[in-house]
Amino acid sequence: MTETTPQPQQSEAAGEIAALLVKEGVITTQQLAYAQRVHGKLQTAKTLIDVLQELEYLTHEDLASTLRKNSPSLRIGDFLVELGYLRKSELEAALNLQRESAERRMLGDIIVENGYINERKLIEVLSFQLGFPVAELEFRKLDRKLFSRAPFHIFREGLFVPLGTENGVASVAFANPLEQRARVTAESLFGHNLEPSIASRKAILSAISAAETSAVSEDVLEADENTVVGIINKLFDEAMSHGASDIHIEPLKDRLRIRFRHDGVMTPHLELPLEIAPQLCSRIKVMAQADIAEKRRHQDGRILYDSRQHGFTLDLRVSFFITIFGEKVVLRLLSKKESILDVKEIGMAPRMLDQFVEDSLDAPSGIMVITGPTGHGKTSTLYSCVSRLNSLDTSIITAEDPVEFVLDGIAQCSINPKIGVTFEETLRHIVRQDPDVIVLGEIRDTFSAETAIQAALTGHKVLTTFHTVDTIGAILRLMHMQIEPFLISSTITCVVAQRLLRLVCNDCAEPYVPTAAEFSRLGYTAKDLGGTEFRMGRGCKSCRFTGFRGRMAVFELLTMSEAMKEGIMQNRSSTELRNLAMETPGMVTLFEDGLVKAARGLVSIHEVLRDLPRVGVPRPLGDLRRILGC
Repeated sequence: MTETTPQPQQSEAAGEIAALLVKEGVITTQQLAYAQRVHGKLQTAKTLIDVLQELEYLTHEDLASTLRKNSPSLRIGDFLVELGYLRKSELEAALNLQRESAERRMLGDIIVENGYINERKLIEVLSFQLGFPVAELEFRKLDRKLFSRAPFHIFREGLFVPLGTENGVASVAFANPLEQRARVTAESLFGHNLEPSIASRKAILSAISAAETSAVSEDVLEADENTVVGIINKLFDEAMSHGASDIHIEPLKDRLRIRFRHDGVMTPHLELPLEIAPQLCSRIKVMAQADIAEKRRHQDGRILYDSRQHGFTLDLRVSFFITIFGEKVVLRLLSKKESILDVKEIGMAPRMLDQFVEDSLDAPSGIMVITGPTGHGKTSTLYSCVSRLNSLDTSIITAEDPVEFVLDGIAQCSINPKIGVTFEETLRHIVRQDPDVIVLGEIRDTFSAETAIQAALTGHKVLTTFHTVDTIGAILRLMHMQIEPFLISSTITCVVAQRLLRLVCNDCAEPYVPTAAEFSRLGYTAKDLGGTEFRMGRGCKSCRFTGFRGRMAVFELLTMSEAMKEGIMQNRSSTELRNLAMETPGMVTLFEDGLVKAARGLVSIHEVLRDLPRVGVPRPLGDLRRILGC
C-alpha cells in the first residue's frame, strides 16, 4: 500500500537544503531567487522546497539524491524545519532543553520525547526524503560477529546496530542517520562506505540487549537436545523460526504427536515416543507455574521464554487439557517483537480505510467493535488502531485477558482472576481513571456490553472485540444481550468484521481459471470476470510446498448511517439491516472483499469460497472495485 507523505508545516525561507541544491547544481541561483520571491508572496503553509517542486525546478528524486549524498553534514533540527515538519519555535525549545540537560542527549530524542514529531513519523520522513530503507531488526538474521568490534555501550550510546556485510560493505541501522557523532563512530568501526538504514529506537535497543544477553551466555552449557529441557527449548525456537501461531502437543494411543499451526492451518512437525509425554508436560507446567501434581483437571498458565537464537522474549499462553491418553498441551505464541502494524498496513482497501479512519477512528467518542472468529487478527487490528490514537495528550487504559502487545504510554491491565483482578472488578474501576480512550479486550457478556455503552454515553471512545460471523451479527447479538436498540444506535460508530486468508506464494504462483462449478458458486459467468488475475500456488520450498505463504485480512465495514440507526431502532431483521447497510454507506461484505483480493491474485479463489460467509449474490466486480477504490 502506498504511504501518503506527511503534510509539511510553514518553514523558513532559504536554508541549508536550498544551499546544497545550488551547490550540487540541481537548481541555479536564479531559480532559487525566483522561488523565494514566489514563496514570500504565498499565504499558505507551503515550504520553499514545495515551491521549487511545483515550479518544476526540482524533482523528489533530485532532492532525495542530494540529501542522501550530503546526509552526514545535515543537522536533524534544521532538516526538519526547512522541510516543514517542525516549527522554528519547536526547534529552539528542543535546543534549550538539550542545553539544560545534565547529560548529553541527542536532539532527535528530545524532539520525539516532547511530542514535536512522533517516532513513526520521523522514520517515515527520513526514509521518504533521504531515500534510506527502513530496517526490520530480526535478531537471528543479524551478523553477531560485527558486535564484537566495540563494547555494547558504544552501540547503545550511538543508537545504531550492524546488520551484516555484503561485498565488503557493512549495512548499519541508525535511529537517526543524521546524527553526526553516531555516523562517525559507525564509520570508524565498519568503514566509510557503509550502507545506512533506519530503525526505531526501541528496536535498536532491543537488538543490542539481545546481542549482549547472547554474548554473556555463550559460555553457558546448553541443555542437550536429548534432554526434556533441550527438546522443549528447541521446540519453542523452531516454532518461532517457522512463524507458527500455536504448538499442539497431543498424546495419541501409540505416540506423542507435535503439530504447528502456520497461516491458520495445522501442519505435522514431530513425533516422539509416548513414554516421554509425562516428562514434557511436567516441564511445561513448571515453566507455566501450573500445578505439577494435578493431572485430573484442566489448567491454564503462561510462559515467558527468552530465546537466545532469536534474541527476544516469547510470551506463550498455555492450556492443559485432560484426554483419555493423557494431557494435551496447546501453546499460543504471543511474540514480544515490534509487530504492531500501522493502521494503513492492515489490508483495508483505500476508500474503506478512509471511511474507517474519518468516520470512526477519528471520532471523539463512541464504540468501535472488531468482530470475527478466534485467531483471525482481531487483536492485531485493535492494536493498530490503539497505536494510531496513542499520543501525549490522550489517556488510554485497557482491560485485557491477557495483554498481548505492550505499548509505551498506555495503562494496560492484564486480567488475573486468581488474585481477584477480574474483568468485572476492572471494568468498575476503569472509568474512574479519567481515560479518553478505553480498550476492552472483549465484550463477553451483558455486563461488559453495558459498561462499554455507559462509557460511550459519557463521552469516551471505546475500542473492543466481539465474536460473531459478520457485522450485522454483532448488532443482533447485542440486541439478544437485552441492550436497548436506542443505546446501540446512539453509541456504536462502526463494526469491523474480518477474516485472515492465506496469501498465494509469489515464488510459485501461476494463473488459474475457475471451473464451471466455481463460477456457479460465485454467481458469475466467465464474461463477468474478464480482466481478473486469479492465481494458485504450485508449491515450492519457500512455501513448504503448500502454495501459500503468509496471510492477509479481508474486511467488512459497517458504519452507522441514519438509515441504519432507524433500522436498529425499529428492530428490523438481519436481512433488512444488511440491505440498508449495503445501500446507504456502501458496505462491502467479507465475501465481496475477498473476491476483489482474489481477482488481483493475492489470495486463492478456493480460500474465498471455503472460508468466507456468503450472503446473497455478490455485486459486479467493477462496482466493488469502484466502491473500494482499487
